[in-house]
Amino acid sequence: MSDRAVASSPNVISSPLQSLSILVLHGPNLNLLGQREPGIYGSLTLPEINRLLEAEGLKMQVKVFSMQSNHEGSLVDAIHEAIGKYQGVLINPGAYTHTSVALRDAIAAVSLPTVEVHLSNIYCREEFRHHSYIAPVAIGQISGFGVQSYLLGLQALVHHLNSAI
Repeated sequence: MSDRAVASSPNVISSPLQSLSILVLHGPNLNLLGQREPGIYGSLTLPEINRLLEAEGLKMQVKVFSMQSNHEGSLVDAIHEAIGKYQGVLINPGAYTHTSVALRDAIAAVSLPTVEVHLSNIYCREEFRHHSYIAPVAIGQISGFGVQSYLLGLQALVHHLNSAI
């Protein structure tokens, strides 16, 4: 993985019951959460969101690993490296939602169930944000609920994975 990627430790307690591992990817500019346009994106920082995801994962007995990058290639590499390590991907591609065929193709190539999430409702914003390259290869998309979009996305992904067992 590129040294430009910012990763956080999952701080997950291992137990024999925890068999699912989820990769959470945060795209460009999400490292600025808490200070970047709080009226749109809220006041929580990315480390705070990651802690909430880890706590939610612990409740559902899944391991959560979060990574943020402003670099498209680092996100593509992380998706490729997810094969055999993770059973699903939760992704907020940020602006790459509307521009990245590379992320779309990476998600399609690895065939891991993926849920797309957004803090803001992308369909109530500028028209260029209404199109997602990720949605057609994701099992679902949740947007507009702030940090709850992430938590709901994680819950939906885990439910989907547990239903497939």
